[in-house]
Amino acid sequence: MKLELTGDWTLSLLSDYEIPTDLDLSEVAATVPGCVHTDLLAQDLIPDPYYGENENDLQWIGHNDWVYSRSFEVNEALLSAERMDLVCDGLDTVATIELNGQRIAETENMHVGYRFDAKPFLQKGSNTIRITFQSALNYGLAQRERLGYLPTSSYPYPFNFVRKMACNFGWDWGPTLITAGIWQNIYLEAWADARIASLRPLVMQANDKEATVNVHVDVEGEIEGLELHYRLLNAKGREVASKSSADQSAQLIVSQPQLWWPRGHGKQPLYMLEVTLSKGDRILDVAQSRLGLREIKLDTSPDDIGAKFVLHVNGKPIFCKGANWIPDDCFVTRVDEARYFERITQAVDANMNMLRIWGGGIYETDTFYDICDELGVLVWQDFLFACACYPEEEPFSELAEAEARYNVARLANHPSLVLWNGNNENLWGYLDWELNGKTWREWSEGRTWGAGFYFELFPNILAELDPSRPYTPGSPYSDPSGLNGLHPLADNYGTKHVWDAWNRFDYLVYRNYIPRFASEFGHQAPPTFATLLSSIPADELHPDSAAMLHHQKANGGNLKLHRRLSEHFAVPEGFQDWLYLTQLNQARALKTGCEWFRANAPRTMGALYWQLNDCWPVTSWAAVDGYGRKKLLWYATRQFFADRLLCIQPKGDKHFLVIINDHDETWDVKSEVTRRTFGSEVLASEKLAADIEPRSVVWLELPSTVSQSIHKQDEFVLAEADGKRTTWYFDIDKRLNYHKPQYDAELKGDTLTITAKTFLRDLCVFADMLEPSASASEQLVTLLPGETWAFKVTNAQLLDGRDLSKAIFCANSYGVSAR
Repeated sequence: MKLELTGDWTLSLLSDYEIPTDLDLSEVAATVPGCVHTDLLAQDLIPDPYYGENENDLQWIGHNDWVYSRSFEVNEALLSAERMDLVCDGLDTVATIELNGQRIAETENMHVGYRFDAKPFLQKGSNTIRITFQSALNYGLAQRERLGYLPTSSYPYPFNFVRKMACNFGWDWGPTLITAGIWQNIYLEAWADARIASLRPLVMQANDKEATVNVHVDVEGEIEGLELHYRLLNAKGREVASKSSADQSAQLIVSQPQLWWPRGHGKQPLYMLEVTLSKGDRILDVAQSRLGLREIKLDTSPDDIGAKFVLHVNGKPIFCKGANWIPDDCFVTRVDEARYFERITQAVDANMNMLRIWGGGIYETDTFYDICDELGVLVWQDFLFACACYPEEEPFSELAEAEARYNVARLANHPSLVLWNGNNENLWGYLDWELNGKTWREWSEGRTWGAGFYFELFPNILAELDPSRPYTPGSPYSDPSGLNGLHPLADNYGTKHVWDAWNRFDYLVYRNYIPRFASEFGHQAPPTFATLLSSIPADELHPDSAAMLHHQKANGGNLKLHRRLSEHFAVPEGFQDWLYLTQLNQARALKTGCEWFRANAPRTMGALYWQLNDCWPVTSWAAVDGYGRKKLLWYATRQFFADRLLCIQPKGDKHFLVIINDHDETWDVKSEVTRRTFGSEVLASEKLAADIEPRSVVWLELPSTVSQSIHKQDEFVLAEADGKRTTWYFDIDKRLNYHKPQYDAELKGDTLTITAKTFLRDLCVFADMLEPSASASEQLVTLLPGETWAFKVTNAQLLDGRDLSKAIFCANSYGVSAR
């Protein structure tokens, strides 16, 4: 029996740090789940934190202490229960809980759920609950002062001294909005004798003939005389395995199982596990859990060049294509089921099969993993330790252990979750990074800094609670020691982050690396025009305005953005041209990296770029911007992560047509490769053919007739096969003699048809520049003279009478002839 405590609460300010004088915060209507920022915003007490530079004026919120309170009724039936627990699924973060004026608990971890015995504090009739949230910032500062400074990656606030979503303290893509509040469900639950506290189904082995599920049940209460009945049902509700036992564990064997596969490799059938706890004839509790039957292995065995990093699902090696995931909003309670589904579907529609949940955010809600289970998206899960040295002294050792135990157990049923990772970049930072002239190792000398978590605590907890899943101590990571042997960024071992291609060099440097698994690499671009228009004042829509720079959080971000752009294009004066070219450059950068990594399979077996999504409207590395709109990178991703792909790659002084077949059927390829002028005159033509085996890559050397140019600024290579095409250019755009773009454009109904009169490279329709709600179905289309492309346009009727040419862009406009 439950008594829900979500819904209407009252929020009150407790302290008085730099509060705006015109605000009365003594009694504010609040909604749970939520946080202080969302409640103040709902009551129009603060402006939108995401607009303009409003973030700066709202820093006082994170410096203050706040109280959430409400009254509720408890009837005789509830009060007579043997046990009545207060269940808090998520408190953000440093909280003191009082019932009817009596303190019952204190918490200091956002990443766990809590359960407290509330019965001694309840009374019949009206009751009051009060939860006081101390400023997480002040708590972190006090802990840092007590334990001594430990470095972070350029961020001044002590996120490493509080178990809270780290990016709330600011990141190189996120604002500083330090939240507090009841961020998940809260309720009272009555029970008697015993209850099922947790249910961990572990799929230990699975193949076409048989699957083995080890089920572990944690029971709270009096266990004498209890019996557990285990049942596993298939998707049609038919029982496929069962067992009754007094033991809190059972092994269920499923014959001829329907195996769960990642998308692109098979279907995602889900089973239902039901466990009934009884005593005699009385049923005390029933717990259910969905699961998929699949077997996960991580192959890190040595080979002739180093050591592999290959994920196997059901014995099959998987090339992991995807992106890193961050919280989809700074205020995580605003991310509902519909938004999770939209964002994960965007990943699937871009041909991704994996998302990496990065270690500076949250262990996502069950909804996130449920959707990944259903759609076949593999999940790489970081423990939440990122870009810093972390203290292991108390209370942090105890907090880290409780957090790991809670979430490993909570997420054990999800077939999509296939890998746990100890931290993000902390091993790399410890070895290489400096702060104020001292290395992190020097800052941490004689101190704990997190190594005990990554090399001992987390793997030990997984060995105990979930030996069915692999673990790696960090990303990047190359060596069992991680410290005294191989550098974490070693090319031939483990996982690698490739950031030279943004921070220091042109993106063509991706081809200098052949990692075993690229788990981070990226390139920035601003969000879409419509998103900028709704978050930046109209008179500040230019790259270096105060508001635009406020929505650029990377250190030197705009400088790098312009430097990387100028390596390929003359930087334009017009804002809309700049927007197109920076997004195009981002798309080209990730296309270069991802195609190169895929071309080098099976030596490389993963490419997860940074990042899929954003938490607010910002210039960042995301493919989908902070308001859910797709940047050009998303459209490019759909192309370069396609199961079957053609690309042209250089190697030494030769060029190769690379044919990638990430499919279970052989691909019989008969390709034509031509060298052409930009006027589309064919200068040379060759035919290449090959049978590409399933899940394999073939490199076909291009004859010099097509791979060597005579006038490199005037020519390009086109390769075509089975309706797919790829191009190669002999020089960068700003030196190419493109013809000025000419085309006919006609809008009928929801279809915009563009017919090329000249060669058109990377044709794009930025419909949102004419109407914020409009968008095109495709981008980055390359057409030869006479070819036609039909773009589907959402809300196309709102574009009637508008000058369509203002929304149509292509790279030709920025070549030599255009200047």
